[in-house]
Formats: sequence, C-alpha cells, structure tokens
Amino acid sequence: METTNKFSMTVLSRSANESFVRACVAAFAAQLDPTLEEISDIKTAVSEAITNCIVHAYKEGAGKIYITGELTDNNMLRLKIRDKGCGIENIEKAMEPLFTTVGGERAGLGFAVMQSFMDSVRVRSVKDKGTTVSMTKKISPRFKLNG
Repeated sequence: METTNKFSMTVLSRSANESFVRACVAAFAAQLDPTLEEISDIKTAVSEAITNCIVHAYKEGAGKIYITGELTDNNMLRLKIRDKGCGIENIEKAMEPLFTTVGGERAGLGFAVMQSFMDSVRVRSVKDKGTTVSMTKKISPRFKLNG
C-alpha cells in the first residue's frame, strides 16, 4: 500500500471545530469517490473522535487536537485523531458501550459508533500524556465508464 495523498491539521478543542474537522475529512476522502453512505460513516466516526477530545481530554480548558489523514493506492482512508490531554485510564472499559466518565446527557457510545462505521479503530492512551485514535475505512471501488 502506497500513500497517494495526505494531510495534517491542528485545531483547538472547541465545539465549533467538530463540524469543521468533519467537513475537512469528508472533502479529503472525496478523492476516493466514496458513496454518500461511506462519507456519512466517515463523518460520524470523526465527529465522535473529535467530541471525545473536546469533552474528555482537556477538562481544565481548551487544548490542541491533531488530525492526520492518508489515502492509499488501494482506496484506503487512514485517520489519526490525537490529543495531549489527560489520557484514558482503562481503554478496555472506556470502549464498552454505555460507559461514560461524565454522565449527564452523554450516552457512552462514542467508541462503539466509531467501530460500527469504520473498518478498524485502534486506541492508544497514556495517562496525563494523551490519546490517539487510529481509524481506517476501505472505500469501495465504483464502476466508472470510460470516455
């Protein structure tokens, strides 16, 4: 698999940036000619990952969220969404559906949603150092008419 294109961006962990990042990633992924359903899946997973950074990583104020993306020659989208926040104490527990550390209106479904819409989701975290969510999505090749 060879990388055919890539991007990186950094945003502050503010709610207004969730929709901005979602739109940027969707525009980047559009180069692979995904279906509307595939774009919707990607946008939903990115929204969940960014929201996790906003809500959980920086409890004492805004911090930075680092987003990178790559396209490969076999129609694969690879994304990494990283923060340098408080980290996740127990990743296995955090990935359980309905588990949340903040309660209230939070449903605790972020990782479950990411896993249901992407082909793979990997989470790495170090307490007080931050968390990285790596996701991949294979875009189905579509039939194209020649000339």
